[in-house]
Amino acid sequence: MALEITDATFEETVLKSDKPVMVDFWAAWCGPCRMVGPIIDEISTEYDGKAIVGKVDVDANQEFAAKYGVRNIPTVLVFQNGEVVGRQVGVAPKNAYAEAIDALL
Repeated sequence: MALEITDATFEETVLKSDKPVMVDFWAAWCGPCRMVGPIIDEISTEYDGKAIVGKVDVDANQEFAAKYGVRNIPTVLVFQNGEVVGRQVGVAPKNAYAEAIDALL
């Protein structure tokens, strides 16, 4: 299961991580987000210990969504050493998300 990330935990969890971090920006009312959610959960399980995989509910946590220009959801950002190194807007196949992490391992 993907980690629940909030505005309060984003800096510590994402920006200060020594591992690659994948963050799914989503909302409960977003249909395509419900398609991406299970994929992100699978990625989280498969990369446990190698990467951090989490979700940010943009309705409750708007600070970092705004900071990183998330205007459409779902948007999945990949971070390494506190910097955005990848961005996927909309629904993509599972291998697109896996390859984004594989490239950083």
